[in-house]
Amino acid sequence: MIINAPQTLAEVQDAFDRYERALLANDGATLDAMFVTAPETIRYGVNEIQYGIDEIRAFRALQQPFTRTLDRLVITTYGDATAIASTLFHRPEFPGQVGRQMQTWIKQDGSWRVAAAHVSMMAMPA
Repeated sequence: MIINAPQTLAEVQDAFDRYERALLANDGATLDAMFVTAPETIRYGVNEIQYGIDEIRAFRALQQPFTRTLDRLVITTYGDATAIASTLFHRPEFPGQVGRQMQTWIKQDGSWRVAAAHVSMMAMPA
């Protein structure tokens, strides 16, 4: 298995960037298309838990646009169809806190999609 093959890494980086733009624009249709459409798809949010694409869609329908900055993004690919994206983020409405986000990406039908995600916040380390 090749870890971080340049072409695969570039594909996942592009998918991650599209996801981030859609997230900040609250583009529900694009975000929906970027998740695996399956009951096994899971998203653990800061204050919520979604099991399956239907719960993720219901959560997304209630969201409002926001801003954030990313820090220390690391994308690691495993072979040509699996990747993990990990990043820290900062939101101005949560001073003194840092957000953490991890996503498992898989290549499905030629497109990269999120199969699992975890988002959490914590106090900034001293």
